[in-house]
Amino acid sequence: MIGHNLTSLRKFHRMSQEDVAEQIGVSRQAVAKWEAGTTSPDINNCVALAKLYQVSVDNLINYSEETLHVPMPPRGKHLFGIVTLGEKGQIVIPKKAREIFDLKAGDKIVVLGDEEQGIALTKASTLMNFYETLKGEAEEEN
Repeated sequence: MIGHNLTSLRKFHRMSQEDVAEQIGVSRQAVAKWEAGTTSPDINNCVALAKLYQVSVDNLINYSEETLHVPMPPRGKHLFGIVTLGEKGQIVIPKKAREIFDLKAGDKIVVLGDEEQGIALTKASTLMNFYETLKGEAEEEN
């Protein structure tokens, strides 16, 4: 799986094997062997590759584009799956999303919308903390 991911990421970033090798300090042959699956990069090279391609080490190693049918997301970006909108507009936020963003039953969620970019959800407490920070900065300037 890592070999396929390395090849896909390199091509997506329009880099040659030589470019990758130079960026992380290995030979072009090492990159070719990793992509072919005959060897695997050590953990230090995995970290360097993940940083180069701006993905998580976990995704670099384990992501399966064939299974999920979507390209690997950049580090910090997530595709949690598809949810169905209920009759009254309710959705179920996937478990992984709730875990990553520390969402619990009873939390208040703010729904933001942009007609060009779509809908965003955030915890009300996060938005209020942001507001208080901005308000404090504005008061300091005055």
